[in-house]
Amino acid sequence: MAKMAEDKNIDNELEITEGEALYITLTDENGQELEFEVIGEAVLDDVTYYAMVPAEGGSEEEGLIEYVLLKKEQDENGEDLFITLDDEDEFEKVANYFDELFDSEIDYDA
Repeated sequence: MAKMAEDKNIDNELEITEGEALYITLTDENGQELEFEVIGEAVLDDVTYYAMVPAEGGSEEEGLIEYVLLKKEQDENGEDLFITLDDEDEFEKVANYFDELFDSEIDYDA
């Protein structure tokens, strides 16, 4: 289940840790570093979006995992930034895409 990120505009710096999973360290507007695991990536209408969960474990309710949606943009220096989705229509479009993607990956026969 997608969840809108709480911080309106996150000033981000990327630190990608090599390994099986992709982890990204984001710096919020208060200077606090938070590590997230990328659980999905999609390009919709030429915009790259990411679904992420906190690396320390997100909240899980009735078997559902909440994840955060962010879009990737570049600043004037070409540095990657992750931005929250403030537009409700954009958020719904991206959330629906990831919900369908994750739902299709579940093996109900297992």
